[in-house]
Order: sequence, then C-alpha cells, then structure tokens
Amino acid sequence: MLALILCSILSATITGKVVSVHDGDTLTVLEGTTQIKVRLAEIDAPELKQPFGQRARQALGERLQGKTVRVEWEKKDRYGRTLGTVYLADESINLWLVRNGWAWQYRQYSKSETLKRAEDAARQERVGLWQDKTPVEPWEWRKQK
Repeated sequence: MLALILCSILSATITGKVVSVHDGDTLTVLEGTTQIKVRLAEIDAPELKQPFGQRARQALGERLQGKTVRVEWEKKDRYGRTLGTVYLADESINLWLVRNGWAWQYRQYSKSETLKRAEDAARQERVGLWQDKTPVEPWEWRKQK
C-alpha cells in the first residue's frame, strides 16, 4: 500500500495534443496553453542522421501527430525534457516503437521484461531498423560522434 501511495505522489500525468515530433523518441505535447517536450522513457530511437532515424521519426509522427495522448512521468532529464511513457488510448507508444523496430530498449535505464521481449521479437522478425544487417545502438553512435 505504501508503495502505491509513493508512486502516485512521485508520478504525474500530462494529457494533451501532440504538436510536433522531433525524432523517434522525443515529441512536444500541448497541455492547455503549455508546450511540454517529452522524451519517451526506457527506449532509444536511432538519431536522425543514423540509418532509420528519419523513418523512426516518421513512424512516430504518423502514429501521433495531432492526436491526444497521456504521458505518465516521474522526472525530467538533464536537458529539461519530461521523461515518460506515452499512451494513445491504453496503448504504450514506447512499447509500440520497440515492437515495430523503431527503437531499442534503453537497457542502461530499463529493466522491463516486456520491452526486452518486444525488442527480441522485432529483431527476430527483422522489422524496422532490424532490416539493417549491422544496426548501431544510438548510445554507441553518439559516442562515436
């Protein structure tokens, strides 16, 4: 019971319209008159200049642009972005991106077995970025740049 109370105290919800998609794991939600930049938690999509980076952004945009979403979040990242799970109705978009091969589970920050299984399935089915013979994780690509 205490854990449930702490979770409700430590987390918050944003509901608003998606007004822009920056890349495959970052978007802006308009809640009332406030624009909130949201970084999808526990996943990492290819950078825009990486193979499949533009396609990941396009997939996210086609799925969410102009739609009302719910963001469950707990904290902000070092860039001031709200870190959270984005829901379209009851569907986790974070999970949708991984399952469809547009993002990796960001294992440094995620221990989710659900995301791990989704990534494993996408790899096996060779969907999205897994069509590439040698995909490079975004965190490794950023180190090289």
